[in-house]
Amino acid sequence: MRHPPRYRVRRALLALLTAALTALVPLAAAGPVQAAVAPSPSSAVAAASGAGYWHTDGRRILDAQNQPVRMAGVNWFGFETANYVAHGLWSRDYKSMIDQMKALGYNTIRLPYSDDIFKGTQPNGITYANGLNTDLAGLNSLQVMDKIVDYAGSIGLKVVLDRHRPDSSGQSALWYTSAVPETTWISDLKALAARYQGNTAVIGIDLHNEPHDPACWGCGDTSLDWRLAAERAGNAVLSVNPGLLIFVEGVQTVNGQSNWWGGNLAGVASAPVRLSVADRLVYSAHDYATSVAQQPWFSDPSFPANMPAIWDKNWGYIFKQNIAPVWLGEFGTTLQSTVDQKWLAALVDYLRPTSTYGADSFNWTFWSWNPDSGDTGGILKDDWQTVDTVKDGHLASIKAPGFTGGGGGGGGDTTAPSTPSGLAVTATTASSVSLSWKPSTDDTAVAGYDVYRGTGRVGQVTGTSFTDTGLTAGTRYDYTVRARDAAGNTSPASASVAATTTGTGGGSAGCKATYKVSSDWGSGFNADITVTNTGTSATKSWQVSWDWPGSQTVSGMWNASYSQVGRTVTASNADHNGAIAVGASTGFGFGAAPGGAGTPVLNCRAT
Repeated sequence: MRHPPRYRVRRALLALLTAALTALVPLAAAGPVQAAVAPSPSSAVAAASGAGYWHTDGRRILDAQNQPVRMAGVNWFGFETANYVAHGLWSRDYKSMIDQMKALGYNTIRLPYSDDIFKGTQPNGITYANGLNTDLAGLNSLQVMDKIVDYAGSIGLKVVLDRHRPDSSGQSALWYTSAVPETTWISDLKALAARYQGNTAVIGIDLHNEPHDPACWGCGDTSLDWRLAAERAGNAVLSVNPGLLIFVEGVQTVNGQSNWWGGNLAGVASAPVRLSVADRLVYSAHDYATSVAQQPWFSDPSFPANMPAIWDKNWGYIFKQNIAPVWLGEFGTTLQSTVDQKWLAALVDYLRPTSTYGADSFNWTFWSWNPDSGDTGGILKDDWQTVDTVKDGHLASIKAPGFTGGGGGGGGDTTAPSTPSGLAVTATTASSVSLSWKPSTDDTAVAGYDVYRGTGRVGQVTGTSFTDTGLTAGTRYDYTVRARDAAGNTSPASASVAATTTGTGGGSAGCKATYKVSSDWGSGFNADITVTNTGTSATKSWQVSWDWPGSQTVSGMWNASYSQVGRTVTASNADHNGAIAVGASTGFGFGAAPGGAGTPVLNCRAT
């Protein structure tokens, strides 16, 4: 995928050309049809632990204990750019970033890189102010990648390393360039496989990002045939580390019909990738909306009902015919247009909601975590802190369980400290809360403690006390603490403690709520509710309730907690948005089914 805006125009023009060519050729069925595998709703109850290296079994991915696992994560780019490091570290600590990914329910990070990082590059764009990223100081890019991988693994996230570009100057159609020949590509892939051998936080390598014209699939020309190149590179990686999964993207054009760069896997039907180690192959597709480029299917009168057939043709058939697992490695949009909103709703439905199919679903990583992707934006907003709850909400129904199998780097310290106990509030003012707790123990030594307000980390200390400042008077806050050791192992969170700052500000509390459907695809819908403080003082908390006119059921909610009894839904503020200044607003959203619910009458109560 593209990142800074300067790549955007070139990609858009090429995509428009692709669209024009595609429009001239009618869609066709993708290869011979094999016996379809029936969905397995019972697989929803299977617990995914993620232990050890993974392997494949038909369309499923299994861990070392043969439990089904599923990737549902985000792309965190930057190592492939001239910063030579994941973006956003100029404003946040890397551990805080990864903690937030996990807190939001993402279980996998796709980490793009370029071959430049094998040249000893020094990362730029990292802040060390206020104690942030202190353990990254003086490290080169690969050493920073080590830190990110190890910390992600220590809290149960998995990492797919993505060879995104030959160098930081831009993407390439082929897997090699005059400056970075195939021999360098393969030797660097092998070096990466060796570097993380035994560290099962790294579950695999995406061999090359978005091959496109003139790259072909199955044409037999070794200089252009991406399928043959993927076999050469994949087997080279497996010769070093046979436990890794090999992720192979599609191309742009197969048999005269074009799709997104990397998104056309129609050639697999007649020319599958052949690897030297069985059960290690995962096919990967990319798919985007109009904020990246127009395509003919977006203007089809039947849109979005036409999309499942297009996805089936290009990559979905591989999953549905039980050929191999399919990973949608990139998909994204700004969500600013109605077309894009319908596209994402249809795609999420196509990817098979977790609540229905469990581990028997497509794997995916959303593009992107970063807000600085020029044509999609990200899960985070421009401040690198605030979550785009609309985007995140669209993905709620297809997120997957976290991995509990660990992924430490073989032979190192993998024992986490004990859980902090005795967390207590020792003092409050109108703008601060002071906390203390009992020290944790560790097999080596406790290096420090991370203090969380709600799901966001607000402090890092070496002692057993902390004062959180800059708070709102008369407001409730919830805190937990985690201990960590020098190896980056992190304890479970302590028991939560609540504190309310002093002061009320006078006046009386009141609120109103407004309702808006953001997308409705018939079988389900997403809606947003805005809560406005209509009183004369800041609210401490609020609650919105309503009765459905039909049989609707809420399947997930963000920025609020909820309960539903019969047709009655009651939503209460989250930890971070209960306080609303006079005249100000906050919001929450949810997914529900079936669609066509109409607008219910909302009741709002504030204290």
